[in-house]
Amino acid sequence: MTRLYTMAVALFFGLVGSIQAERTPFWGAREPVPFETPADQLRNGEFTWAPQLAPAGPILVLVSLEEQRAYSYRNGLLIGIASVSTGKPGYETPSGVFQTFLKDKDHHSTKYHNAAMPYTQKFTQDGVALHAGGVPGYPESHGCVHLPSEFARLLFDAAPKGMTVVIAKAGSAPEEFRHPAFLSPVTDAGGRAEHRRLPVASGHRWEPEKSPSGPLSILLSRYDERILVLRNGVEIGRAKAAFRNPQQPVGSHVFVAKEGAQPGGLLQHQWVGVGLVGHMGDADTRPDPKVVNEVTIPADFRALLAAEIRPGTTLMVTDAPVLEHTTGLDIAVLSSFPDH
Repeated sequence: MTRLYTMAVALFFGLVGSIQAERTPFWGAREPVPFETPADQLRNGEFTWAPQLAPAGPILVLVSLEEQRAYSYRNGLLIGIASVSTGKPGYETPSGVFQTFLKDKDHHSTKYHNAAMPYTQKFTQDGVALHAGGVPGYPESHGCVHLPSEFARLLFDAAPKGMTVVIAKAGSAPEEFRHPAFLSPVTDAGGRAEHRRLPVASGHRWEPEKSPSGPLSILLSRYDERILVLRNGVEIGRAKAAFRNPQQPVGSHVFVAKEGAQPGGLLQHQWVGVGLVGHMGDADTRPDPKVVNEVTIPADFRALLAAEIRPGTTLMVTDAPVLEHTTGLDIAVLSSFPDH
């Protein structure tokens, strides 16, 4: 009797699981279209995918709000493009530079009636994520980036947690990035930590023990003359940065460290440029020497930082103010959070 009961329960839950699977919609094409298909010729729900072009290396996803397209790069090479749907009016997808901190293959929404969000890769604490969803050709989501189902699966399987995600709109300014603050360090419990300025007599602070592992993010601000380092969303160091021509704008630049580089310093690593604010064509480039070479940071801090750079490290250079006491509002240009 017990055995029959156990079998009946197993059959019941197996049936429920099957029904649940059938209720999860499948959005978009089931197979990629030819890789040479131009991005602007992809139909709603279509995508390209050629991971063999770059078998290894960090993955980066660039989402263009104006184009409603997502571009996937691995180790600096384009491996796929997909049509997407971003946030509709009133629920706009935040612009900026993020890192994924949660992956859930069978995620369901806690806000919107338990709606299925397959292959979720979350990149903001308030729930914005890449995931499979409807792709009608225009913004229709509640803030997330909807991907064709098969593309979402392929990307989910290929990408590690900590992947860099750039959400960009051509012509927007760095000052318009208004999502959860990158430069408000978090506590171990995930809350906002108290801002700590550098001591007057100190050129830098280095505390790697506060976050021993996780994705590394570096931000360099001309306005504040500071370089800040976060790992897994926790600030582990900051230093003064002297720009040779502090009145000369440098623009906005985002770079991700590639595999196959020799460590030793910022420019000794190989980097891939990320399209951002008018730099959509910056592919497979090194940080502009005018941006990095003309900046002086304490030599001991530079050595400590260089030793920590790994493939996937994100470097952001901006003219914008980023320190808490100079912004007056959350104007993050890079965002990552610890996994809780």
